[in-house]
Amino acid sequence: MMRRHLNTIYVTSDNAWLRKDGANVVVEVEGAERGRAPLHMIEGIICFGRPGASPALMAACAETGIALSFLTPQGKFLARVEGPRTGNVLLRRTQYRAADDPARSVPIVRGIVTAKAANQRTVLRRALRDHGESMATGARAALEAAEARLSHIARRAALAEDIDTVRGHEGDAAQLYFGTFDAMIQRDRDAFVFRGRSRRPPLDRINALLSFLYAMLGHDCRSALEGVGFDPQVGLLHADRPGRASLALDLMEELRPVMADRLALTLVNRGQVKAGDFRTDEGGAVSLTDDGRKAVLVAWQERKKRELRHPFLGEEMALGLVPHIQALLLSRHLRGDIDGYPPFVWK
Repeated sequence: MMRRHLNTIYVTSDNAWLRKDGANVVVEVEGAERGRAPLHMIEGIICFGRPGASPALMAACAETGIALSFLTPQGKFLARVEGPRTGNVLLRRTQYRAADDPARSVPIVRGIVTAKAANQRTVLRRALRDHGESMATGARAALEAAEARLSHIARRAALAEDIDTVRGHEGDAAQLYFGTFDAMIQRDRDAFVFRGRSRRPPLDRINALLSFLYAMLGHDCRSALEGVGFDPQVGLLHADRPGRASLALDLMEELRPVMADRLALTLVNRGQVKAGDFRTDEGGAVSLTDDGRKAVLVAWQERKKRELRHPFLGEEMALGLVPHIQALLLSRHLRGDIDGYPPFVWK
């Protein structure tokens, strides 16, 4: 059965209060109602900063499977409200066994990393298609060389026989891809210079934008896995670590180029986010301003509504459904319903 693409509510006002009114969630700011939505139309509520929520609303979200999450203004995960532990215990037991069995986990991880490298290659191809004629000769040549090299890495990852080798190919692809990321930035290059990934904290505007989008994608991937019945903490590619949703990170890998990286480039190259949408603190950490965050969230929601044809199912669907479909396909594979896990390869 095809899942409906439901809405996510993003609450960005520090002094907001969320409450339940009948079958609706209501957002109030300083006592005035700012919006309401039926609970059955919502799959997640994400609060940035310090909004509060009534116990009745938190209970309703827990009972109906709505993910109510609290993040810092920069998108760092703080906490989420959960009801009694649900999910499919048989699926989780199968997941744990697969995580401990290289014969089962390596083919899945190979597919994830191969798809990620292929999707990174597609980001480069689209940049060359859209901006290749206006690029400097050296930048265009670097992107073309990186595109060919990513194809080679994807082929090698598809043949790897152990997890460490697959992780090595993933690292090579990331180094190559982000090494050419700056060449794909075509607008306001002085403000949006990119010299490589910096995460905790982001040290430039592009890194701040990527980290924020990855936080949004991570929320969606975790919710997708929990919706199917997985334990998001136990991964196959990412090692277990207390407090880390390793399986959600696994699911994110093939989707980062499609859902986040391409959107970040589009936002900058179309001037939808500008230098003034970011702030730098005394320690050098860069983050989005309130207005910048709102602009990115609007674009993120619009991006998730875009229709595409799923490469394995052959069905048209909203991009926002893809994490849920991939989680479902992974569960079907682990249950033995399909022979292998079909990763998402972007065309």
